[in-house]
Amino acid sequence: MALALRLFQRVTVVGDSMAPRLQPGDRLLVRKASRRRRRVPALRAGDIVVANDPRQPARALVKRVAATEGSLVWLVGDNPGHSTDSRDFGPVPLESVLGRAIYRYSPPARAGRLPPRD
Repeated sequence: MALALRLFQRVTVVGDSMAPRLQPGDRLLVRKASRRRRRVPALRAGDIVVANDPRQPARALVKRVAATEGSLVWLVGDNPGHSTDSRDFGPVPLESVLGRAIYRYSPPARAGRLPPRD
């Protein structure tokens, strides 16, 4: 159990920026980035990640990776009309990515792996 707590975190989706794939109240299991080695999991376009908000670092954002460029990551919401993302604040440092969402565990009717965007 202690190992699971070090490797994963739980996140609740707030807001409509990732609709329709993710809805407010969806609960996600996130594979944490390794802080000991200053390493984040390999990211690719389409992955859903949790990252520090560059405007309010204590706040976490759930967004999709649009592109990676060296040590920068472009993050976008699936619902552009309701998303504040890299189109507004630019790319974020790779170190701002807290982890990659891998599984939605609630609500039970929508539980399952989170594949890249269709």
